[in-house]
Amino acid sequence: MEIRAEEIKNNANRPQHVAIILDGNGRWAKKRGLPRMMGHNEGVKTVKEIVTASAEAGVKYLTIYAFSKQNWNRPKDEVSSIMSLLLKTAEREIKELHRNNVRLKVIGDRNDLPTEAREVLEQGMELTKNNELLTLVVALSYGSRDEILRAVNTIATEVKNGNIEPGDIDETTLGSKLDTADIPDPDLIIRTSGEYRISNYLLWQAAYAEFYFAEELWPDFHRQNYYKALMSYTKRERRFGKTSEQVST
Repeated sequence: MEIRAEEIKNNANRPQHVAIILDGNGRWAKKRGLPRMMGHNEGVKTVKEIVTASAEAGVKYLTIYAFSKQNWNRPKDEVSSIMSLLLKTAEREIKELHRNNVRLKVIGDRNDLPTEAREVLEQGMELTKNNELLTLVVALSYGSRDEILRAVNTIATEVKNGNIEPGDIDETTLGSKLDTADIPDPDLIIRTSGEYRISNYLLWQAAYAEFYFAEELWPDFHRQNYYKALMSYTKRERRFGKTSEQVST
């Protein structure tokens, strides 16, 4: 039976923040005897579909793991082509995001990105900063260990400068220095392609997230696959270390 967006939007238990590890572009292309970049191109289409599906289902934050810090180690030709695809996609889609009241946020080490791509993304973030329907968070040159190290270094510098007392450092302090400081932690993390790992993604933020592992390769992960994951989440009980009885009261 087809799941409609309204079913999820009207469900009080729907996730507010969904994070996705969109895995399988290369394998999708290989299965079809196509160049790997054809898989990445197809994957962009799926991203657009899932962004729209998220907005229609009442999801407020969607974070996609588009390019990891470790992905720079891939063959240079592939990396160069992905960066070119990133630039073209950003140039084409940012105005549409703005028209649809979607805010763009980029996390990760933007200094690693080609200058032109970085500038286009930063302009997009500025253009869309007041949009409220959905926040699309794109993780680029992102690695959670790198993010945490950058946060720790920032705190260490503030301690050195006398702005923070070591004894005052707590979870809130560290969280405020992460790339995701202004957005809530993910409620649901989805990984496609049948892999069962989180690949250095949102390690701090995922402390109490629910997980959903989909067998479909990312380009085959369409609206109904996504809504199935969201509906699965609505039936789960999140206890955050408490008992079921405590949660229900």
